[in-house]
Amino acid sequence: MTKKIINQKGKFDEELINTIEPSFIFKKEPVNRFNIIEKSDDSNQNDKTELLIELKKQLNSIENCNLKDNSQNLVLGDGNINASIMLIGEAPGIEEDKTCATFKGEIGELLDKMLLAIEIKRQDIYCSYAINFRPPEDRKPTSQEVKRYSAFLKKHISIINPKIIVLMGSSAMEAVTGINNKISSERGKWKEIILKDKTYPVMVSFNPSYLIRFPENKKYSWEDLKKIKQKINEMKIVI
Repeated sequence: MTKKIINQKGKFDEELINTIEPSFIFKKEPVNRFNIIEKSDDSNQNDKTELLIELKKQLNSIENCNLKDNSQNLVLGDGNINASIMLIGEAPGIEEDKTCATFKGEIGELLDKMLLAIEIKRQDIYCSYAINFRPPEDRKPTSQEVKRYSAFLKKHISIINPKIIVLMGSSAMEAVTGINNKISSERGKWKEIILKDKTYPVMVSFNPSYLIRFPENKKYSWEDLKKIKQKINEMKIVI
């Protein structure tokens, strides 16, 4: 009698694809709350803070911008400014515009679960957007708008100086890489960008808001998340 081989990996992947469901339980073992966190140099943090304040002033001084004129607030970014991972979404929505914070509401809850699936807490990374003002009626930013704000975004990346950049959504992809193909043909592939003579590895993936509308694509996002986790391990990044 032959034993039936059970594909445990396939079963495991299927469970983790469902990270995006409210009832998902991430780990059975106790959480290690004693991870060693490397302390950053205080002067470096002060420099970053000052540079971010200056960047915010530059963004607020933009003139003749339909996005700015129709928004309540500028949403620059939040999280750990000394993070090794910088996650860039497309543009703020109504909740983000009200609170000046990134990825709020259902979208934020989904992002948290996606990150926790690879053992990352959102407060330990840095989040921002390709566009810093909410587009009217939450429409997709135009290529002209993306191009105009990309110069500020690249300054933003250089200030945070992460080790890995995650681009969520086609607007983020276009702003950072200049690629305006369908995101489905570009996601899941490591790319590189060079800013101020420094090379950054970049992963393109779907935006959480897209996954809420098209949950059948969660399986592809899970593949992207696994690649990000693998890169973190390869680079020996402590988060």
